[in-house]
Amino acid sequence: MSRQPEKALLDALKALLGPKGFTQDPVVMAPYLEDWRGKLKGEAAALLSPASTQEVVAIMKMASEAKVAVVPQGGNSSTVGGATPSKDGAALLLSTKRLNAIRAISPEESCATVEAGVILSALHEAADKHNLRFPLNIASKDMATIGGLISTNAGGSHVLRFGQMRASVLGIEVVFPDGSLLENLRPLRKDNQGYDLRQLLAGAEGSLGVITAASLRLIPKPHSKIVIWVGVESPSAALALLRHLEKESGETVEVFELIESSLIELVLKHIPDTEIPTEKAYPWYVLIEATAFSEDFDLEALMVNILADATEKKEILEAVIAQNETQAGKLWRLRETIPLAERSEGFAVKHDISVPVSAMPSFIEQESRAIQEKFPGTTVLAFGHLGDGNVHFNVCPPKEVTDQLGWVENEGIAVSHFVYERVMANGGAISAEHGIGQTKLADFMRFGNKTKIQALKAIKKAIDPQSIMNPGKLLPVEQAE
Repeated sequence: MSRQPEKALLDALKALLGPKGFTQDPVVMAPYLEDWRGKLKGEAAALLSPASTQEVVAIMKMASEAKVAVVPQGGNSSTVGGATPSKDGAALLLSTKRLNAIRAISPEESCATVEAGVILSALHEAADKHNLRFPLNIASKDMATIGGLISTNAGGSHVLRFGQMRASVLGIEVVFPDGSLLENLRPLRKDNQGYDLRQLLAGAEGSLGVITAASLRLIPKPHSKIVIWVGVESPSAALALLRHLEKESGETVEVFELIESSLIELVLKHIPDTEIPTEKAYPWYVLIEATAFSEDFDLEALMVNILADATEKKEILEAVIAQNETQAGKLWRLRETIPLAERSEGFAVKHDISVPVSAMPSFIEQESRAIQEKFPGTTVLAFGHLGDGNVHFNVCPPKEVTDQLGWVENEGIAVSHFVYERVMANGGAISAEHGIGQTKLADFMRFGNKTKIQALKAIKKAIDPQSIMNPGKLLPVEQAE
């Protein structure tokens, strides 16, 4: 069990890190203590901002000896409170923002070695200068850091072709709870020497150590790219279109995002400089991005033919192809600003769920009706990554509710239980890409596989026997002791 840090420990940390790396100033600490949605607020004994891996090693050795909890935080973009400390104020909040060096980019190895605090968009820009690309992309790319993306095994819009974050991790550097340092940044595609600690740390949500750096797989930039906005009648029609594209174009499709029309209406309402590109409004929309690497491959001609065929088969109602990067950016803006538009509209019960891809259309259609029948007046907003079976399935309170947050925190519990029961009945998971954090913890304990949870507890106890690493996230504190 972790303890409240004593003055001697805080003084030692202050001496180690200096004024740039140590603060107890409430004004400076305030934005680090609240999650970006404004739903959770914690306290911390101090904010630590190490500038090197060796400083992280020293911090963890001190914390371990004093049995004081440490909460790692990257860009503070977690949607499940995974980087927000508890309210008791006993933990040290460790920000990786100063660990922001891109140590190396190797075109020969198609690899980037970067520190944990590097912002995702900064990595995109650095890779681009070498005519390379880091394939993972999420709406919070200007906030999210590499360490956080690994810790949560982030997904995003390009999972359909490139997989989640762990698929891009070649090597890792991590400081374990006792202060021991694992340096394994070699960019090996094959390393069959026992348990793969890279994969263990990906998705561990900071509960096993502090990731300080990683070696990441890069890919060549495509020769051509096409972005398409399509209106469809239903999720079933969207899935038929995806299968049609996969059959006719192979692995060119990287993105296949399904969006309900009411969400686009929210975007138009709250986000400036946005407009529907189609001539008419439709019940559902799909954002498609496809790429080709050969200069001899006519990607646009292929897509035009597929879309014409899909129109004849009633899979699509209307399609718009972006003619330049500016138009493509406008289409992406409609998708990427959905979370901000939702936040501007008010609070909702959020669900980041997955079911088998084939079951997703019927799940969206049937469970949306079931929820509205069981909880009259609610509205279901569904969007996400149809191609990998992950949808954000959010339930808004009835319009007459004035205390939306109160409704979410009270009646919303029953809503989530109903949704998760249906998810499990469909062979799915209650967290597809955001992780468990603290807001999904009780639900994970209730709906998660009990054998898996026991294995997680055993791993946690072996690596962090004092339970000082990000306590109360992924596993309850009592489970982790």
